[in-house]
Amino acid sequence: MLKDQLLTKIKKKKAKIGVVGLGYVGLPLAMEFVSAGFEVIGIDTNKNTVKALNEGQSHVLDVKNEIVTSAVKSNRFSATTNFESIEELDVLSICVPTPLNKNQEPDISYLEFTADKIERYMKKSLLILLESTTYPGSTRELFHHKLEWKNKHINQDYFLCFSPERIDPGNATFQTKNIPKVIGGITEESSELGQALYGSILDQIVVVSSPETAEMSKLLENTFRSINIAFINEMAMMCERMDIDIWESVDAAATKPFGFMPFYPGSGVGGHCIPLDPMYLYWKGKQSKFFNKFIELSQEINMNMPFNVVDKIYEALNMQEKSVKNSKILLVGLSYKSDISDIRESPTLDIYETLNAKHADLAILDPFVSSFKDKHGTEIPVIQANICDFASYDCVVILTKHSTIDYQTLLKESQAIVDMSHTYKKTGDKIFRIGGGKLDRQVFKKTTIKEKELSGK
Repeated sequence: MLKDQLLTKIKKKKAKIGVVGLGYVGLPLAMEFVSAGFEVIGIDTNKNTVKALNEGQSHVLDVKNEIVTSAVKSNRFSATTNFESIEELDVLSICVPTPLNKNQEPDISYLEFTADKIERYMKKSLLILLESTTYPGSTRELFHHKLEWKNKHINQDYFLCFSPERIDPGNATFQTKNIPKVIGGITEESSELGQALYGSILDQIVVVSSPETAEMSKLLENTFRSINIAFINEMAMMCERMDIDIWESVDAAATKPFGFMPFYPGSGVGGHCIPLDPMYLYWKGKQSKFFNKFIELSQEINMNMPFNVVDKIYEALNMQEKSVKNSKILLVGLSYKSDISDIRESPTLDIYETLNAKHADLAILDPFVSSFKDKHGTEIPVIQANICDFASYDCVVILTKHSTIDYQTLLKESQAIVDMSHTYKKTGDKIFRIGGGKLDRQVFKKTTIKEKELSGK
């Protein structure tokens, strides 16, 4: 049987593996396969990425240069832009982007492009594993139905599974190898092969009954997080109105050893998963005439948080009798989470654009990012350092808390601070934050000559 032949290849590490998409998901996965003894071909449309990888240079924080260099030198890894390489593969893992379009609807063009390439170049029995996050039913609709329509037959010409990526960039504790791997195959034979493959490189495999179950599990994970983040963001704004410190309240609630999971407020949500995954589920639900109010509400709250940050900046500047226009504002932290360089969907980008439209004099500091492109495509430089002349800014806004930044100097030198990362446990007359309660601040007031005369000074 074809399944048994492929299973033997996998068990003997003789199966040739392909990984389409060499980003934060695909590259770490490719390196795990190489480390386990498999030969891997990485396929990516970005020529610069391919060139760098073949020279041993990694663009992913969690994969060090020496790991890629070793993989290349072992002759077990090479990267290419040529999809014809699919002809020689036994296994193909798909890790391509699945963004949203301007209307907050799924953009599946990368998946459709890859499906076309597979149908065109697949020459022998191939195990296909889709890892890209997408809506329930997409594995069956975009790959299974397409291949069957092209007279490619399941369990003969190909085997097909969905196995969602669960990468958390920058997480030193949980990485590709030790994160439990969910797998759902179109057929039992597909699931068996997928389990054997991933079981040869990862610590724990969780087999479910179908690709749809696996697809839903990924969206459920991140929709759960999105809804809880939105809830705590709204609670923060309510606590501020009620003169209660949300941060202290969450920490107190977190002492309960059961029934509570702490979430903390912030400037919004970023990364590829939390801002996008719920909308895939919402979009798919609408096709069944089901409108998920929790998803819609949480998306609204989280996407509006950057504007609440801007309101805090207005407040901080008003206390100095300054307007946003022409004020020097430093945004600290461009990446969407601590100690990584990933800026995808970062709330800082929205905050930057909003303030820029108000004609603020803006700068961004982030030790992990050198530059970014604004909405017009203009390359904007970033202060790539852990410290700068904080005193020269009218307001410093801490958006992402990187562990390397000198926050004591920032506190000492800054004129006003909007602290969105709870960097400072106590607030003072120059620290502003969402959910901190009302504070007894001294107004930063310029004393006029007339005032001096009236006061007798």
